[in-house]
Amino acid sequence: MSAPLIVSIPHRLGREEAKRRLKAGLTQVAARFPVLQVDEERWQDDRLIFRVRALGQIASGHLDVAEDHARLEVMLPWLLQRFAKAAQVAIEKRGNLLLTKDG
Repeated sequence: MSAPLIVSIPHRLGREEAKRRLKAGLTQVAARFPVLQVDEERWQDDRLIFRVRALGQIASGHLDVAEDHARLEVMLPWLLQRFAKAAQVAIEKRGNLLLTKDG
């Protein structure tokens, strides 16, 4: 089994504001990338548990929201592991936009 893809994104918003912004984030990402389909999106306190499908492959993971950062951990199937670095860069970029822009 492969190691999970882990991305940590710092923020200065506090836990509740970061959660508010991130709640809409997964849906927005899926809307921008038609190849990505959200199969599950469920919040448990400060943790988002999710499962997405891309290129016929399923990836699952969770996103923990802390007072000063958000930490994403996702297990990619072998086919999607080839895109792990590109996915990491895209996740960091989108996460930074969600957690640093005004509003």
